[in-house]
Amino acid sequence: MAQSWLANCSILLLAGGRGQRMGGRDKGLVEWHGKPLVAWPQSIARPLTDDLLISCNRNQTQYAAFADRLVGDDVADFQGPLAGIRAGLAAARHPWLMVLPCDAPLVDEALLIQLYATAKLEPETPLMARLGAQWEPLFCIIPVSLAPAIEHAWQNGERSNLKILLALQARALDLDIDDSRLANLNSPELLFKQAPSAGT
Repeated sequence: MAQSWLANCSILLLAGGRGQRMGGRDKGLVEWHGKPLVAWPQSIARPLTDDLLISCNRNQTQYAAFADRLVGDDVADFQGPLAGIRAGLAAARHPWLMVLPCDAPLVDEALLIQLYATAKLEPETPLMARLGAQWEPLFCIIPVSLAPAIEHAWQNGERSNLKILLALQARALDLDIDDSRLANLNSPELLFKQAPSAGT
């Protein structure tokens, strides 16, 4: 196993949306430079954890090849990424859950290790990436111990991962405002424009 193994950390790739910006296509399975989008972050996450989860609500057979386990929303109507995060928290085998979107193919190992190392400094507090003043709530680490608090907010109608994590005193991993590793390629136009980074 790689030296940079993220001990005590499950990793969740979010692939559970409607694919509205992709014309209804499942964005994680849309090909980009010869591979499905989900394969890019999966290839970075795979050596770093023994508990790699994918949140998906369709095409489970295709996604199964990329994860140790699949999780799905327990509610209908695609109620957003928080539904997948709830499922990931319920399934995680480790004390922390790292969350990444499936349409971020430029993430690299250094980013995941930096998230993990920063989270360890205050292990009971959520951590989110931030670009300048812009929070990136789908690049985060959540202590699994906070699952009941997140569930309570969900049951009270909150659907924003950002609002919940901020209410739980989330800290920021501040990155350069132009850090392309967090780019979400969630539309055909963005897929066409963005090239793989060097070393990807």
